[in-house]
Amino acid sequence: MGISLVQGDTGPQIKATITRSDTGAVEDLTGATIKLHFRKKDTTTVLFTMDNQASDEDLDDGVCIFIFASGQLDIDAGYYEGEIEVVSSGGTRETVYEIIDFYVREDFA
Repeated sequence: MGISLVQGDTGPQIKATITRSDTGAVEDLTGATIKLHFRKKDTTTVLFTMDNQASDEDLDDGVCIFIFASGQLDIDAGYYEGEIEVVSSGGTRETVYEIIDFYVREDFA
């Protein structure tokens, strides 16, 4: 299904737990830079990138949190997708294979 959002909202948050596909164990993200890239489905242009907002304690447990900022959801209704990118403190870049599906609907007001 994916994640449903409403145009113009500024409070939605995305919480993801990063695990190893080979063991299922959570990935310790301490010291990593984590971003979520957001684009319209079936396009190649990234509309915006969100930085991880999780605490150090959350990062130990593989948890990352992304918060939509004012203006980011001022976009057309429709289907979008996101990918999470992790860059370790040593500079190793790893992108989560699974794409996150989003649907943005029009606001009533």
